[in-house]
Amino acid sequence: MRLFAVIVLCVSSITAHADTMNMVDLLNVPSVRDGQLSPNDDKILFVKSVADWAENKNVTSIWQVDTNGNNMMQVSTNATNATSPRWSPDGKKIMFISKRGADDVNQVYIMPADGGEALRLTDHKTAVTSATWSQDGSLIYFIAAQPKSKTEQENEASGDDIYKFEQNYKQKHLWKVSVDEGLETRLTYGDFSVTSYKQSQDGKKIVHSRAPNPLLDAALESEIWIMDSDGTNAGQVTENKNPESRAELSPDNKTVLYLSWTDENDVPYFENNLFLISANGGTPRQMLGNFDQDIQQAHWSQDGERIYFKANMGVHNELFEYTLESAEIKQLTNGDHTVSSWHYNARRNHHLMSIRSEHNNGDFWHMASNDNEPSRITNIYDYLKRDFDLPRQDIVRWKGADGVDIEGTIYYPHDYDASKRYPLVVQTHGGPRASDQWGGLFSSTSYAPILAAHGYVILRPNYRGSLGYGDDFVRDMVDSYFNQSHLDVMAGVDHLIEAGIVDGDKMVKMGYSAGGHMTNKIITYTGRFKAASSAAGTVNWISMYSQSDTRIYRTPWFGGTPWQTDAPIETYWDHSPLKDVAKVTTPTMIIVGGADVRVPKEQSIELYRALKSNGVESDLYIVPREGHGWRELRHRLGKMNLEMTWFEKYVHGREFEHETVSSDNENSETTVVE
Repeated sequence: MRLFAVIVLCVSSITAHADTMNMVDLLNVPSVRDGQLSPNDDKILFVKSVADWAENKNVTSIWQVDTNGNNMMQVSTNATNATSPRWSPDGKKIMFISKRGADDVNQVYIMPADGGEALRLTDHKTAVTSATWSQDGSLIYFIAAQPKSKTEQENEASGDDIYKFEQNYKQKHLWKVSVDEGLETRLTYGDFSVTSYKQSQDGKKIVHSRAPNPLLDAALESEIWIMDSDGTNAGQVTENKNPESRAELSPDNKTVLYLSWTDENDVPYFENNLFLISANGGTPRQMLGNFDQDIQQAHWSQDGERIYFKANMGVHNELFEYTLESAEIKQLTNGDHTVSSWHYNARRNHHLMSIRSEHNNGDFWHMASNDNEPSRITNIYDYLKRDFDLPRQDIVRWKGADGVDIEGTIYYPHDYDASKRYPLVVQTHGGPRASDQWGGLFSSTSYAPILAAHGYVILRPNYRGSLGYGDDFVRDMVDSYFNQSHLDVMAGVDHLIEAGIVDGDKMVKMGYSAGGHMTNKIITYTGRFKAASSAAGTVNWISMYSQSDTRIYRTPWFGGTPWQTDAPIETYWDHSPLKDVAKVTTPTMIIVGGADVRVPKEQSIELYRALKSNGVESDLYIVPREGHGWRELRHRLGKMNLEMTWFEKYVHGREFEHETVSSDNENSETTVVE
C-alpha cells in the first residue's frame, strides 16, 4: 500500500526532530472532521483545517482518499475556506460550501468528483448553511436567513440603525435549488426559524425543527415538524418545553427518532436519551432501557429494525447497535480512544469515524456491517509520535468526598520518574455537560505537551456534572451547581499527592468557560494553589444570568430565574464565587475574549476588581475580537505564553521566555509528500 503523509514545510521538519513539542508546533497540528462516505463506500471526503500564520487563522479545505488509504488528494485550495462536502447520490459530483471570488457570503459549489473546476450553484443574498443533496440528485436543500429589507439597508447606510435588543435577528428558512438550472425556491414560510432538517430515506418527507427565532434560548420552544419534500402538508410532531435534536424519520416514514436531555416524564437536565415518537405526534417513548450514558448521535438502519448510536462513556465515546424487537444493545467499538465524528451510510450499513487516541488527533477509520472492528484509512497524524517526544496519557480514578467513584485523565511529564514528586496543573473542562477523554492532548486551550515539557503533571478530572457517568452524576448540579463538583476536583488532587506523584506545594489551577467557573470556585475554597488562570469564567451567577446569550442550562442549576416571584436568589448567590472572594490568596491571571457573549467580559472584570481591591496579585487580559471560541492564531499563542509566564513565576520563581512565530512558519505551505 502506498502511504501518504501530510507535513508543513518549515525548518523544524527538515532539520533534526525536536525533543518536545513547542507552542507553534501544537498550533500547527491539523484537525479533520465531517468525514463522508461515497455512495458505494470506496472513497471518503473530509474537511481538514491547518494553521495559516500569514493570515493569522486556520484555513479549511476538502480532501479525498480511498477507503483503503490510497490516493489521498486535496480537492479544494487553501486560498478560500471550503466546508461541508457531500457526495451526489451517484457519486459523480461533490457539493461543498465556500465563499470565493466575488461572493459576499457562503454559497453552494459543485465540482466533478474526479477533479475539475468548481462552479457556483447558488446566488443567495444571505449565507447558505446545512446543504444536502436530494435523493435523486436533482436538487440541493439548504438553510439561509432572510435578507435585510431595502429600508433596513438604507437606514444602516445613513446611520439610522438603532435596534431592539434580541429582536434584530432574521428568521432562517429552508430552500431548495435545482442543480441543472440553479433555480432557488423557498420551502418554509412563517415567523419561525428552521434550525435543522433531514430528508427521509425515500426522499419524500423532510423532518425538521422549528424554533420561534434563531436565538439559543429558543431551543426550549423548538419542536419537530414533518412536511413533504416540496414544503407542503407540514405537521407538528412534538409539543413540549425541552430541546430535541437530530430528528430522523424511520425508513417507512411512520416513526421519528430524536435525542433530548429529558427523562420519560419530560423532566429536563438528564443525560441525552433516545426517544421514538409517531410521525403523527403523540406520546414519545424513551428507548434503551437502563443504558445510562449520554447519547450523542443516532441513525436508523435501512430496514428500520435497528438503530445505531454513539454514546459518551466518560473518558471515551463508542458506537452501539440497538435492535428494536429484542431491545438488545451491542457495542461495536471499544478501546483507549474516543470515537469523534461519525458518518453512517444506511444503504450499505457502513460506518466512517474519526478516532482520537493518546497520540493521534483523529485519523479516519472505516467499518463495514460484517467487520468485527474498524480498519484505519488515513495516517495524517503519524508524524506526531514520530517527530515529537509526547507525554504519556492514562486514566486515573479516585473516590469523591461522598464516596462516589470519580475518574479523569492524567498526563505525565517527559522522562517521568515514579520516585519523584512533580508540580501539578489541574485543568477542568468546559460545559460542564462534557467530559475529558482519550485523545485530548492537542488542545491549544490546555496545551498538555507544553506543560509536560516543563515538568508538570496534568490532571483533568471528570467532576460531578460531567457527561458519560449516568443521570445521577450529571444531575448533581441541579439546584446546586457547586455541590460535589469542586470537592471531586480536590479529592483527585489529594489522591495524586497521596500516591506520591504530585508535590502539593507546587500546584496550579486553570480552566476555560465552565473550567473557568471551577477555577473561580476553587480559589475561593482553598489557598493551596500557587497560581491560577481563570479564562472566560463566571464569578457572579446573578449578573451572569442576564449578561449571557443563553440561560437554558442555568435555570435548572439554580431552580428558577433570579427575578421570578420567590426567586432562588440565595442559591444563585451561595454558588457565586464572588460571595467568598475575600478568602482568595492565590495569584490569579484572568483572560477573556472581548466579544464573548457566552461568558461576557463583565464577569472577568468583576473578579479582577474584587481581587485587586483585596490586594491579591491579579492581571486581567481582554482579547480583542474574540468570542467564546478564539479564531486568531496569535491570540491562542498569546494565551499560552501569558499563562506559562504566570505559572512559572509563582510555582518556580523563574522567568518564561515567550515563544514567537518564525518567518518559516509564516511562509510555510501545506504539501503532500509521497
